[in-house]
Amino acid sequence: MIGHLALPAGVDRRPAVLIGPEGPGLNDFQRGRADALAELGYVALAFDLHGGRWFTDPEEMLARCMPLLADPDRLRDIGHAALDVLLAEPRTDPDRIAAVGYGTGGAVVLELGRDGVELRAIATVNAMTTGRPGEAARIRCPVWAGVGSEDPIMPPAQRDAFAAEMQAAGVDWRLVVYGGAVHAFHHPTVDQTVLPGVGYHPRHAQRAWRDVVNLLAECLPVAP
Repeated sequence: MIGHLALPAGVDRRPAVLIGPEGPGLNDFQRGRADALAELGYVALAFDLHGGRWFTDPEEMLARCMPLLADPDRLRDIGHAALDVLLAEPRTDPDRIAAVGYGTGGAVVLELGRDGVELRAIATVNAMTTGRPGEAARIRCPVWAGVGSEDPIMPPAQRDAFAAEMQAAGVDWRLVVYGGAVHAFHHPTVDQTVLPGVGYHPRHAQRAWRDVVNLLAECLPVAP
């Protein structure tokens, strides 16, 4: 796996954020998100899903991601491997870590929470996967989820199931539905073939990013 580590200015220990990419893999967009969080004062690691590969063919991507999404233990293995790298960075404060994930990367960070990892916050965009019964009770931090109202991959029934799981587990959760947006609305158009129901929404992309940053400021503030 080939991730991207971004460090803030200074030499002191700082709160840290894991960033999980969407199904096609890690590209410059998510590397840029890590860089942006470093500018805000966080140690940030954008982790990899496919050994450095970015999938341009949606069918090939689905053939890789669907078995992965069906295997919570494999998702957790990827998340723990990334977390180990982040914890090995001397500037990471091991007691102040959050996780942000998009699509498949969102499923990874949710499984870290369900595995009982001590996180300060979890944010997911386009990823409201439900877990094995009862395991959401091991999530001990706030969970924020964002989704487009017209997302066919995360339809209302899936959103309702996710909300029911979080509520039954007593999780401090919130869900933001961005009107008119479809799947992967946060991600600028890139040189690849996209599936139906996938598309960029610039206004909501900016809003979702602000919501993620605000969650981090609330749960994982950076000391001045």
